[in-house]
Amino acid sequence: MFQFEPIGYINSPFKEKFGIPRQPGLTQSIHANISLQPPYAHPDIVRGLEQCSHIWIIFVFSATQDKGWKPTVRPPRLGGNERLGVFATRSTFRPNPIGLSVAKLLEINQHTDEIQLKIADCDLLDGTPILDIKPYLPYADSITDASFSLGIPPKSLSLPLRFSDQAEAICLSEEAQHGIPLKQQITEVLACDPRPAYQHDPTRVYGIRLHQFNIRWQIDDQAIHVISIDFFSLPQ
Repeated sequence: MFQFEPIGYINSPFKEKFGIPRQPGLTQSIHANISLQPPYAHPDIVRGLEQCSHIWIIFVFSATQDKGWKPTVRPPRLGGNERLGVFATRSTFRPNPIGLSVAKLLEINQHTDEIQLKIADCDLLDGTPILDIKPYLPYADSITDASFSLGIPPKSLSLPLRFSDQAEAICLSEEAQHGIPLKQQITEVLACDPRPAYQHDPTRVYGIRLHQFNIRWQIDDQAIHVISIDFFSLPQ
């Protein structure tokens, strides 16, 4: 029996599973931090890592690990109807709830009792436990002739985004006060089309959590409409 302990945790703007891009590299303006905790916060542990442009992150699907697993799953990108073996998918419901993601390493910051790795292109939920970090090796990890006929590349929605006056004002305020390009981040996230492939009701209002905001939006044939942006309040 194997036992692992986290070396650190993700501090990410993604506060819930819905809305997180299904693969890394799709939301370049969204940054996150990996906070390495003692005893893994020693400067020696990241010596040389600053030479990497990208890193592999091995993590735990902590939000779904208690849900169990099945031999087959229904990938949302295939419409939710076709079943595939779990090992032919990247489903979070796995025999061992371990995930693998690649991210762009922006900088390494050392503090008194922790080390923070600032990353971009992240697709990880806030609070995700990190098990290991490895350098991305372009000569070995990029296989140009690799193929998977069911792995259809995601297509970004080409629809324009229309922000309500209230949503526009929140975005301007957030960038002016905190330097967060909230409008660009929302644009990148919604262009990935978080909806299930089988769900295209133009009257339905969706919501995602990003940073401390609850963002309500709709999609019709003409545009993606950001209806409102409100501060998220935790239940009492």
